[in-house]
Amino acid sequence: MLPESERQKAIESLTPDEADALLYDWEFWARPNQVAPPGDWLVWLILAGRGYGKSRAGGEFVIREVRAGRAGRVALVAKTPANARDVMIEGESGILNISPPWFMPVYEPSKRRLTWPNGAIATVYSSKEPDHLNGPQHDLAWGDEVRTWYSAQEVWDILMFGLRLGEHPRCVATTTPLPIKLLRNLLKMPNVVVTGGTTYENRANLAPSFYSQIVSQYEGTRLGQQEIHAELLDDVPGALWTRDIIKYKKAPDLVRVVVAIDPATTSKDTSDETGIIAAGKGIDGHAYVMADRSARVSPDRWARRAVQAFDDFDADVVVGEVNNGGDLVELTIRTVRKSISYKAVHASRGKYVRAEPVSALYEQDKVSHVEPFTDLEDQMCTWLPESGESPDRMDALVWALTELMLEEEKLVRFG
Repeated sequence: MLPESERQKAIESLTPDEADALLYDWEFWARPNQVAPPGDWLVWLILAGRGYGKSRAGGEFVIREVRAGRAGRVALVAKTPANARDVMIEGESGILNISPPWFMPVYEPSKRRLTWPNGAIATVYSSKEPDHLNGPQHDLAWGDEVRTWYSAQEVWDILMFGLRLGEHPRCVATTTPLPIKLLRNLLKMPNVVVTGGTTYENRANLAPSFYSQIVSQYEGTRLGQQEIHAELLDDVPGALWTRDIIKYKKAPDLVRVVVAIDPATTSKDTSDETGIIAAGKGIDGHAYVMADRSARVSPDRWARRAVQAFDDFDADVVVGEVNNGGDLVELTIRTVRKSISYKAVHASRGKYVRAEPVSALYEQDKVSHVEPFTDLEDQMCTWLPESGESPDRMDALVWALTELMLEEEKLVRFG
């Protein structure tokens, strides 16, 4: 990357045709860590903060390899088909928006396919449907926001088995860090090269309000370390959960669904969040955490969010903690839907003690999350009683799983 002064001189000396070509010369415009590193690597892992330019780097790498003739069969993998379309293909930094006009692929959404002028083809895959990756072979792959994938390690393994065409098949993975099993494993592999950086490195290309209103709010927090500074945070000693015991799995048919509420006592900007968790018990006897609808909102709005979750998952009952809100929790819910099935629960023990048997269910592999719930899982793996913080999401989770797995089955608490 040239210094700014030299770059400007180079631009001013170009003919119009040369300027058009330079506009699509990624190596000229990119920061050094956004360009594919040298070496005989299999995976290029771009582990960076929000707004760093990860997706742009991933898309540019795909275009470069296809233009050079080194890639003819490309896999584009995202959490869902919508994520692939909205970010990897049609997004501001997606392939259709950064490809040069003379090398623009044709996008056929119904076929999940991009086709370039030289005949190279990219196929869209979703972590929601990993079976689609069984069978097809590729010489290049791009996995975006791999930390959000359903069954991330399983999907990654299937993708790698299909990466077997050409002389040197490769994969670029772009993601903000989260200490899930897949990322931990990738960081240990010798054929993985890691680059990346912080949100601040791309400040010139992001809205000023993003820094004044969003980044400044989280700077200095644990979440900021992860989302802004791209730090892969370790588990906290003494916390009841570790990342390794949180598993991800699609839910089968459910026999019972609970929506649990841990209400905030006030609704100011500085108030605690209201925890709202939906969980179900499958026909396999396993518990599945279906959604985290927690938010810092007014009582009417959290009641509406809870009722919406009740409808979305065809729930059987709403469970609400009454220690802080008393009968107001039930009354608030019933102002939204008078006839809703509701059960009040009373905390006779401290949060840590109540959570211990639920943590044991995770250790016994009796609970799975249907997808990563970043805020919830961060709270589960970092909260300690002495922190003074209110673990609202975790509390709601504990109430939901207690109702589903401990109250019904009378399991013995493991201390």
